Amino acid sequence: MRAFGLAIGAALLIAASAASAESRIERALKMVAPSERLEQLCDYAAMTQIRKDGRHFRPDRAVTSATADAHSHKDTIMAKGAAFRSRGKWYALSFVCEATPDHMTLLKFHYTIGEEIPEIKWASDGLWQ
Repeated sequence: MRAFGLAIGAALLIAASAASAESRIERALKMVAPSERLEQLCDYAAMTQIRKDGRHFRPDRAVTSATADAHSHKDTIMAKGAAFRSRGKWYALSFVCEATPDHMTLLKFHYTIGEEIPEIKWASDGLWQ
């Protein structure tokens, strides 16, 4: 019974931690200008979705327009030249991200991970260590 109680306690702690992280993200998004909020939300979604992917990636940064300009229309961004950093290396990324009109909530996010970006291209692509 004690193990069951510990498992419930651990689950509640994880849920509270996730809720706390969501609350921090929401507060941070509210401080960003509405014109920039969609891109920030989509960059965060990229990192979150890639972490959940089950592969070895642990993204800590995402850039929507690394190798090519992203295109946005209303509440959607189409980024064919995005990138994310995982464990000190950058990887190509393309995604389509759709949010609510206030750009506070993600509705859809589809992505494809590309090849590792060679370090020699980082500076020209606006990427950093």
